[in-house]
Amino acid sequence: MSANPTAPTAAQPARLEARNLVKDFPLRSGFKTSILHAVKDVSFTIEAGKTVALVGESGSGKSTIARMLMKLETPTSGEILLDGKPSGTRGRALERYRADVQMVFQDPFASLNPFHTIVHHLERPIRLHHPELSRGEVRERAVELLERVRLTPGESYADRRPHELSGGQRQRVAIARALAPGARFIVADEPVSMLDVSIRLGVLNLLADLQREENLGVLYITHDLATARHFSDEIMVLYKGDVVERGPADEVILNPQHEYTKTLLGAAPEPDNLGRLRDEVRAELGIAH
Repeated sequence: MSANPTAPTAAQPARLEARNLVKDFPLRSGFKTSILHAVKDVSFTIEAGKTVALVGESGSGKSTIARMLMKLETPTSGEILLDGKPSGTRGRALERYRADVQMVFQDPFASLNPFHTIVHHLERPIRLHHPELSRGEVRERAVELLERVRLTPGESYADRRPHELSGGQRQRVAIARALAPGARFIVADEPVSMLDVSIRLGVLNLLADLQREENLGVLYITHDLATARHFSDEIMVLYKGDVVERGPADEVILNPQHEYTKTLLGAAPEPDNLGRLRDEVRAELGIAH
């Protein structure tokens, strides 16, 4: 793989930083316009080899943050830095940024074009970001990517189409596609929420293995605090666009400080803590038994 001119030195570890991100959306109703404050002054850093979980209910602003990181939405204010430098917004700088920061979308059934083969989905980003490779080398690298996401032998999957794969296999292809440009950071937006419960763990374990093997930085977006605890180094809890709590994964789960975090835990607690957590949350929120 060709050298990345923006890659950090050994003394400067790779990091993706969101600094004071704000995103407002205008809402128009007749002649009146109001403002929806979707994201309110959010800052965080993702380092190479680490997973940060962004946890919150639907509508809390998680996906808006993901879209800003992926340059699909422009922040109202704030900035995104890659390796300490402002990220690109156009031209070659944006192209380099997108090679480094890739996304795994929530829906594996909608994120792959049903008319193209699996290998086509992988070869396209490889050719785009590595035009120096021959056709044979591009094919070889695409098959290698399939095997890196545990679809083996890779050649047996390469010429299939998405409808011939299960949901879990399609999501593995989506992960392989995110790795194809040589990504150093992955934004995984609810990557297992649309998969059968029986195969979710396998996909999450794959992401965790790739994080260690490839030294990836991962932003894991989820509403599930249990998986956030087991697959993340740090947890940020998002409520109505604000980060209301953050810290090491075990600390946030075992010793939550904010009432909203406790409410999320109460919605899906550990079985042996069911009664205690329910009573604590009710008492702190002033809800009668």
